[in-house]
Amino acid sequence: MDRFINDNFLLDNDIAIELYNEYAKDLPIIDYHCHIDAKEIADDIHFGSITELWLKGDHYKWRLMRTCGIDEKYITGDAPAKEKFLMWAKAVESAFGNPLYHWTCLELARYFGIYEPLTSQNAEAVWNKTCEILQSGKLSARSIMTGSNVELICTTDDPCDSLIYHEQIMSSGFGIKVLPAFRPDNIVDIEKDSFNSYIGKLESVTGTKIYSLEDLKAALLTRLDHFESHGCRISDHGMEYIKYKDELNTTSDEVFVKKISSPDARLTDEELTAYKSDIMLFFAREYARRSWTMQLHFGCKRNVNSKMLKSAGINCGCDTITGQTDFVTPLTGFMDRLNSEGLLPKMIIYSLNPTDNTVIDTLCGCYNDGSVPGKIQHGAAWWFNDNLAGMEDQLRSLCSQSSLPCFVGMLTDSRCFLSYTRHEYFRRIFCNYLGTAIACGRFPYDKRILKDIIERVCYKNALEMFNAKS
Repeated sequence: MDRFINDNFLLDNDIAIELYNEYAKDLPIIDYHCHIDAKEIADDIHFGSITELWLKGDHYKWRLMRTCGIDEKYITGDAPAKEKFLMWAKAVESAFGNPLYHWTCLELARYFGIYEPLTSQNAEAVWNKTCEILQSGKLSARSIMTGSNVELICTTDDPCDSLIYHEQIMSSGFGIKVLPAFRPDNIVDIEKDSFNSYIGKLESVTGTKIYSLEDLKAALLTRLDHFESHGCRISDHGMEYIKYKDELNTTSDEVFVKKISSPDARLTDEELTAYKSDIMLFFAREYARRSWTMQLHFGCKRNVNSKMLKSAGINCGCDTITGQTDFVTPLTGFMDRLNSEGLLPKMIIYSLNPTDNTVIDTLCGCYNDGSVPGKIQHGAAWWFNDNLAGMEDQLRSLCSQSSLPCFVGMLTDSRCFLSYTRHEYFRRIFCNYLGTAIACGRFPYDKRILKDIIERVCYKNALEMFNAKS
């Protein structure tokens, strides 16, 4: 029987096979958005079992296991590691169409030399072999990254983070760049109960008292400087949808002072819009001045299962796609204000809702100014969309409305060191998309042009977008 994961996996014709093997396969990986903990790289951690490496913190897998009727004790509970893994095998063995099936097969093949799909029948043998390899020390955090041909990653970091582990990684002589990405959601989300305590934390980190919005911005400037001194060139904002309006009956400073004075105060929608409009403009202007890239991740409704939130916490697999809403009016108002000021930063826009694809692609085209290729662009298929169908849909929309060679390519968005195979997964789908179009006569077989497209999308564009060449 032929291996399921073979050289031609996901490549449907000879052209796709040639494109992948000649131009995409061996390109270094730039993982510009992930949730890897820099401490784990600094410590070059070793993993005691595949459960620790694979299932801990992976809400993708947790969702599937719950759907398959597996008890929570085998997911986020206190069941033994081996039992959790055996339950995962039971869930994934028949997960037809779910990207977790392909990812599982790729990760077992690439890191453990196991080419048969994981099933409940072979799970015991797979457990034994993976444990043997992990306990040998061959797959530490750093060795996984080096063996995966990773050149650079950007972690996701709170403004209050010291970035001490990034410093340790840099001073250790590790050959892979590990740069921070600025994620200030705790500053933007003034409606959260934790906001006031977070401001206290920011005061402690910066050594300043924050009584007004002006004080807050001054403190944030010191954190932006700190991140920039550690190589940061990219920010990230997660939200349901952006709030923005030019003219309101309240000022952002009034809203901030109200919240600081009365932590339990419930803010009106107008007050939230006033504050968030101002603070997001502040961030965007600073990114533009520093030549950073601003990422906007939206279209997600988080923590909709309050019972699971209480028992398992955030990021436990209970987030969903939001329904359609008019995000274009506030987003274009926000971008147009910045553009009119000459302070619109490079921007990557992602929506979790795939019905937003064409809307985003047409919106991006309104603000590209010829200064750099793809200054404003539609980000990679993300989260619930980083599957075969989702990637193809995103590529179709981007090609129809924009320029494919300007696309900044794939990311893992993952907390797991084995997820670098998602870049292989994307590259195979991408080359198959191109190869199929050529085989059908929709694009000429010009190897010079195709080589350029593939190298730019899979590698070079990310280096240029994030000023990471040096």
